[in-house]
Amino acid sequence: MTFRAPVRDLAFALEAIAGIEEVAATGAFPDYDPDLMSAVLDAAGQFSEQVLAPLNRVGDQKGSLYANGSVTAAPGFADAYRQFAAGGWTGLAADPAHGGQGLPKALELAAFETVHAANMAFGLCPMLSLAAIEALQEHGTEAQKETYLSKLVSGEWTGAMVLTEPQAGTDLGSLTATATPNGDGTYALNGQKIFITWGDHDATDNIVHLVLARLPDAPAGPKGISLFLASKYLLKEDGALGERNAFRPVGVEHKLGIHASPTCVMSYEGATAELVGQPNQGLSHMFTMMNAARLAVGVEGVGIAERAWQAALAYALDRRQGRSVWTGENNAPIFDHPDVRRMLSVMKARIEAARGICLSTGVAADLARHAASEEDRRKWKAREDLFTPIAKAWSTDMGVEVASMGVQVHGGMGFIEETGAAQHYRDARIAPIYEGTNGVQAMDLVGRKLSMDGGEAARAVIADMRGTLIAMAGLFEGKPVERFATAITAVEDATLWLIDRKAETEGAADVLAAADAYLRLMGDVIGGWMLAKGALAARTRLDAGEGDPAWLNGKIALYEVYAANVLGHASSRLAAVGQGGALLQRMTPEALGA
Repeated sequence: MTFRAPVRDLAFALEAIAGIEEVAATGAFPDYDPDLMSAVLDAAGQFSEQVLAPLNRVGDQKGSLYANGSVTAAPGFADAYRQFAAGGWTGLAADPAHGGQGLPKALELAAFETVHAANMAFGLCPMLSLAAIEALQEHGTEAQKETYLSKLVSGEWTGAMVLTEPQAGTDLGSLTATATPNGDGTYALNGQKIFITWGDHDATDNIVHLVLARLPDAPAGPKGISLFLASKYLLKEDGALGERNAFRPVGVEHKLGIHASPTCVMSYEGATAELVGQPNQGLSHMFTMMNAARLAVGVEGVGIAERAWQAALAYALDRRQGRSVWTGENNAPIFDHPDVRRMLSVMKARIEAARGICLSTGVAADLARHAASEEDRRKWKAREDLFTPIAKAWSTDMGVEVASMGVQVHGGMGFIEETGAAQHYRDARIAPIYEGTNGVQAMDLVGRKLSMDGGEAARAVIADMRGTLIAMAGLFEGKPVERFATAITAVEDATLWLIDRKAETEGAADVLAAADAYLRLMGDVIGGWMLAKGALAARTRLDAGEGDPAWLNGKIALYEVYAANVLGHASSRLAAVGQGGALLQRMTPEALGA
C-alpha cells in the first residue's frame, strides 16, 4: 500500500488547532509564513513518500547487521540518510548560528511526523540528533558548540543518547559507568550500555555519544551522575576526524519491531570523553535531551498510527465481502459494514486528537522561548511542561491502539506479514516504553507537573476548554456538547482531588495509584478539545465558502465520533482516578494467585 503524507491535515492542525500564528506573531521567526509552512510540509511529505516509505518493508525484513565490532544499516538506509541530511531536514528548527534554518519547533514536529509515518525505524536516527542538539545548545561549552553543533545540525554527524545499563533502566541512579579524569581536561569512560538506538551505523562518518557516567568522587544515587560527550572518532586540532575512540558495539538487540533501527549494546573501554555542563548535574542536563525526545516520540506515535490507518482504510475500500446496509450492494467493500467504518472513524479521530496535542505542545515550546513578556513565557512554559508527558504517553498508547485496530480491520490478513499491518503494530509497541515508560510519564504528570505551580497550569487548560465549549453551542446541540462539558468537569474534579490528596501526608499512594487513569483522562479530554477547535475552524471556513466542503464537514463529524466513542468514557476514567492506593495494596501476589 502506498503511503500518502497527510500534508493537508498537518497544515490544518498547525493553523486551526495548535495556533502557530501566535508563534509567527512574536516576530522571532522572520522567515516563517503560511507559504513557507506549506512548502516545508510538501517537501517533507514528498521525501517521506518517495524515499523513506519504500524502504520500510525491506528494513523490517533485513534489519541492520552487526559484524566484527561495527553495524551496517539496513539496505538503502545509509543512502536515504545522506539524502535526508543533504535536504537540511535536521536543521529545520536549529539556530542559524550553527547552520540551522531557525523555523518554529512546531513546524519541525509536523514535518517529522511524515518521516516517522513513512519509516519509523529510520526516523529514530535524526530524532536523536535533534535531542543531542538541544542538550548541547543548552549545556555545552562554547568550544563544544563550535566543534559539534554545526556537524549535528547539518546531519553530517548523528547523535546518540546513552543512558541505560543492564541493571539500570528507569532507575538511572543505579548506573555504574565511570569517567576518570585523564589530567588534560578529558575523561576516560568505562562501562557497558544497552538499548542504545542508532549507537553505531555506517550512514555517517562520525557519531556523537552523550553518555551518563559517574566521576570517581561522585555521591551515590542520581545526584552523582554527570553527562559526557564521546565522539566515535577522536578529533584533530583542525577538527578533522582522527583515530577511532575506545568504544564499540558488541552486538545489536533482536527486537519485536523497528528491525532496521540498530539497538546497540555498547562497550566503553577507556574512551576519551568531555564533560558536558556541571559535574554531578548530568541527570538534569540529560532531561533537556530527554524532554525533547519525549515530545518527538509522541509524534512518532501519531506517525505510526497514521500509517496503520491509511493501510486499513485502503484495505477496507478494496476488500469486498457481504451486503452493504446503506446501499444494498452485494459483495460490497467492507468499508460499508458499520463496525469497520466505526473502527476507521475512531482511528482517524484519535490520530487527529493526538496530532493536535503534540503540535500544541510544540507551539507552547516556541512561545515559552519567544513570547513577548516574561509573564507570557512563564505561562507557555507551564503549558509545555504539563502537556509533554501527555503528548508522549497518550499519543504512543494511541499509536498502539490504532495499529491494533488496523490489524483488526484487515482481519486474518492483518495477522500475516504480507499486508504490512502486523509490522505497524510491532513497530508501534516500543514507543510507550521509550524515554521513560508511560507509567513514568503519568507519575511525572501527577507528581511534578500538576503541583509545581499549585495546579495553575491545569486550571488554565480547563478554563480554555470551557471557552471552546461556549463557542461550540452554536455548532452542536445535545450530546456532542454535553459529553464535552461532562468530560471537562471530570478533569476538573480529578485535578482538584489529586492536588488535595498530594497535600495530605497519607495521600502519596492514592496519587500514584491514580496517575495512569488521570493521564488518560487528561489526554482523552484535551484531545477532544483539539477536535472541537478543529470543528469550529472548519465551520468558519465553510461559512466563508473556503476549502473543500466534504473534507471540512469531515472535521466536524470526526469531533462527533470522538465525543461518542471517547469523551463518553470520561466518567469511568474519573472512577479509576479515585480507586485509591489501599485497593492496590490488597492485590498481593497471593491475592493474584501467584
